[in-house]
Amino acid sequence: MDPRFKISNREALMGIGLAVLNFIWWYAFSYGLGGKPVKEYHYIWGLPAWFFYSCVAGFIVFSILVYIMVKFFFTEVPFEDVPDLENLKEEKR
Repeated sequence: MDPRFKISNREALMGIGLAVLNFIWWYAFSYGLGGKPVKEYHYIWGLPAWFFYSCVAGFIVFSILVYIMVKFFFTEVPFEDVPDLENLKEEKR
């Protein structure tokens, strides 16, 4: 089996995991803080707290997490056939 498939499968699972965490974050803040009557809402920068934490803060947090994941955990893989693909991992280190 081509080692690139193993790398791409690992990176795809990491991306799916991050997307699931993003949805959990959004859902928890949206429905956790947004389930109260409007009169009981707290506001941050003129936005309801549930919206701020779920959409604004969530976007910032997960943008940083995507950057960290790509920078430190993803591997650059050539698209063309390379006979010496086993050295790909050694070059990354």
